[in-house]
Amino acid sequence: MDHSGHGMDGMNMDLPPFTLGRGLEFGGDPFFLVGCLLGLGLYGWAVLRLRRRGDAWPVGRIVAWALGVVTVALVMCTKLNDYGMAMFSVHMVQHMVVSMLSPILLLLGAPVTLALRALPAAGRGRKGPRELLVALLHSRYMRIITHPAFTIPLFIASLYALYFSPLFDFLMESRAGHIGMMVHFLAVGLVFFWPIMGVDPGPHRPGYVMRMLELFAGMPFHAFFGIALMMATEPMVDTFVHPPASLGIEALADQTAAGGIAWAFSEIPSVVVLIALVYQWYKSEKRQSQRTDRAADRNGDKDLADYNAYLASLHARGR
Repeated sequence: MDHSGHGMDGMNMDLPPFTLGRGLEFGGDPFFLVGCLLGLGLYGWAVLRLRRRGDAWPVGRIVAWALGVVTVALVMCTKLNDYGMAMFSVHMVQHMVVSMLSPILLLLGAPVTLALRALPAAGRGRKGPRELLVALLHSRYMRIITHPAFTIPLFIASLYALYFSPLFDFLMESRAGHIGMMVHFLAVGLVFFWPIMGVDPGPHRPGYVMRMLELFAGMPFHAFFGIALMMATEPMVDTFVHPPASLGIEALADQTAAGGIAWAFSEIPSVVVLIALVYQWYKSEKRQSQRTDRAADRNGDKDLADYNAYLASLHARGR
């Protein structure tokens, strides 16, 4: 494969050496820029609609959604997107953020719940956006793509099958291919973490222990993938074999850095998701206990009175 003018018609050939400052300069990729602005705009519209109606929407969810969109914009709408076409390490930062950090933050924003509450119901016998969303949530298709038997293999295959096959090099030959790949990573992250996070309604709602097991089923493969890249003695991906001379980097060292990033990132979502799950579990137990207390108040602690009467009868019998 000819790498001389690789990616974006040779634009990468004169990229200056990478620094964080250069990487975070505005890049303005139109696809992700429009997507991020739409994401913020539609979410804001839905929250305002609820507020006008007098309904509350948690500030924490708004913050989580905004951070999710910002993390996508940070790696896809800056010069990181240009450097990611030429440097394996920068590409890996993009991949890890859009597949493992952004989806968790976006899901914590509960966009499906917000849409169901904000979208108006169509008249009887008619189907509007809300009815279509409900139908999609209950569809067989959604049951399949959110089932762990589908999401876990897909999550793993997105690493191994993509990077270690000619498909990766083919996609990296064009800006469109690269964008398509990043959209895929974001989608895979969303369907993988959706049932695990359990914030929005969905076809699969496993218990908390099962969700933790699902989370830990996928993470070791990320770590192994990172270690494989770090331990390799030669470049494993054709796209990054000949980095532009202007970058002043060596392909194998850059690949080792990419492996380190993939390995380290497998820990970040585990911690974030675990904190979110433990918090949800605590809230759920608290709600359950409040329900029990309310039931006891309603029936005047009848259960307790019955139990005390039972103990008294045993005591009387034992005399």
